[in-house]
Amino acid sequence: MFYSTNIRFGRKCRDKPTAMDQVDRISSLFDAHLDLLADVRELYRDRAVLEREYAVKLKQLAKKANEKKNKNVLSLVVGDNPTKACTESMNQQKHILSSMSTSAQDHINLAEALSSQITESLKAVERRNDDYKKKVPLLWKIIPMHTDDICSKCTEVHRQKQSVHDRHAERSARQYDLQRLDMLNSKNVYILSTATANSVKTKFYTKDLPSLEDSFQELQTRLVMDFVGVVTEAQNIQLSHQDILKDRLATVSAALIKVQPDKDQALFVESNIRPFSLPDDWVFEPCSNYYDTGDICIDSAPKVFLQNKLARSRAKLRELDPALDKQRIDAEKYRVMLTTYATDNTSGDMDDAMNSYLDTVHEVTALSTSACVLNSEINTIADVLGGDEGGSSPHVFKSSAFSIPTACGYCKVSIWGLSKQGKTCKSCGFSVHSKCELNVPAECSNVHGNYKPSEILQSPSSAVSISESRSSVSTSSKETPMPSSSSVPPDTSPHAEEMIRLARAIFDFAATSSFELNVTEGAVVRVLEEDDGSGWVKVADSDGEKGLVPATYLEDASEWPLEKSEPSQQNSQQASGIYVRVIYDYRAQEPEELTINEGDFVELSSGTNGGQNYADGWWEGFSTDGKKGIFPSNYIKNIKLLNMCQVDLA
Repeated sequence: MFYSTNIRFGRKCRDKPTAMDQVDRISSLFDAHLDLLADVRELYRDRAVLEREYAVKLKQLAKKANEKKNKNVLSLVVGDNPTKACTESMNQQKHILSSMSTSAQDHINLAEALSSQITESLKAVERRNDDYKKKVPLLWKIIPMHTDDICSKCTEVHRQKQSVHDRHAERSARQYDLQRLDMLNSKNVYILSTATANSVKTKFYTKDLPSLEDSFQELQTRLVMDFVGVVTEAQNIQLSHQDILKDRLATVSAALIKVQPDKDQALFVESNIRPFSLPDDWVFEPCSNYYDTGDICIDSAPKVFLQNKLARSRAKLRELDPALDKQRIDAEKYRVMLTTYATDNTSGDMDDAMNSYLDTVHEVTALSTSACVLNSEINTIADVLGGDEGGSSPHVFKSSAFSIPTACGYCKVSIWGLSKQGKTCKSCGFSVHSKCELNVPAECSNVHGNYKPSEILQSPSSAVSISESRSSVSTSSKETPMPSSSSVPPDTSPHAEEMIRLARAIFDFAATSSFELNVTEGAVVRVLEEDDGSGWVKVADSDGEKGLVPATYLEDASEWPLEKSEPSQQNSQQASGIYVRVIYDYRAQEPEELTINEGDFVELSSGTNGGQNYADGWWEGFSTDGKKGIFPSNYIKNIKLLNMCQVDLA
């Protein structure tokens, strides 16, 4: 045996009943190993083909990426129009592309090695062992031929002996001595042939056949060892290939470690240094046909406006400062959190922290800009006023609707209907246009109907405005007497009713700061503060959330239900003009009940048995679509809302 082993096919297989049958089985085992060798050879051949295909595609990918890199390298490193030239050494991306290209060549080398060193070696082993297999069965066929020849001679001698005996009986007299001699010789040959055949048989089954089986075992062992050697070489080639790839990746990793954002940013700054100066400040531009200066006018009437605007700006700033401080604290908290996550990414979600930080910084920017605007207004106005900041009893104006034309307490122009909103002071009942609010001195008497206009209202310029406005409304005054604000207290007359004005969003609006409110197109909101000239309206939605919305995003909602569904004439006659606001959702459980939703407005019905008089705990009214029904009285809040139909009738 060429290979030391305790297992011998020749000995271990002799216990079998038919020893010669084991040769075929052992030969089949050898053939199976040859087939395995062929399968593995095909496997590595196909693997080499795949490596070549992968290398080709990897080269194409690297080529395409390299073209993009060459096209965008300047924009990536130093911007589109750098003031300083950029060198290739500045770009670490070249290491990735170089590694990709060389890796493609490494895969081609692997394919060549698998083809030349593995596939061809396996083919040679397969061919060599196939030749060995052909020689061993040939020997197995020669040995039985010698054995059979000897046995055939024994049989022939025995046959001749029987024939001589028969002839001897016929010729006994004539050839006795000769035939006897031949018989004895044939007997001796027969005995010798029998002994020889037995010896050859014993040798064949005890030595030759086991030796043949051991030869097959030797061939199989050598085949397996050659196979293992070739496959081991294949593994070494692949390990070497993997080591090369690891070196490529290590090179890229080393290049990536050298990437430092601060240095890249410094390079960008260095390559994009340009002279810069702040834009020129805006200056006052006088009217072409009227001489004027850039000084703020502090005459009596403009001073009142400045005083009121100063007070309003200070109030907004007091409201803004806590929110701004909170956002700054939150921004610092998220910044510290990001620093912690950057060193230990297992501490939390870096993306969530970054989103929160950016949102907070955006809020701080927006709020600080608002604070800058307010501080600028406050400082500018305070410097001009020089301490004369007006009265200490400001009016508390709230939005109101006027079903009968009422004169504005400041400009004396009529206030009428929902589309021309006015405001009424809750303390003294003084009514003005929304646009006139800031022109009214802060001299509230806190007594209804006892407001005494200051001298500012009697100034010549004001008198001209009043006379012009009176002449402009003289036609309507003939049809409807116009009471003055001083003769009829607004809170006790039917001319002014406290209301909650509704507006409908005509566009979606996404809030960008804590002072703003998200609204969707078609949503109905409650107006809390009218546009004061800034272009913003303070509103509240059905959930009670309050905030600012651009005035151009809203339209009067009191006209909207009439466009959708005008109540019938019968319902208009039964309606009381008194509205209530729903504060809880309620689903109708009986046909006569009304389904109401939180935030909706319901007009109460009139009559002795309608509205609040319907039943204990139940009120009757009309929904916005004109449907009449009853609903629980504890699900609503009582307010007064002016109906547009009544305005038209008035």
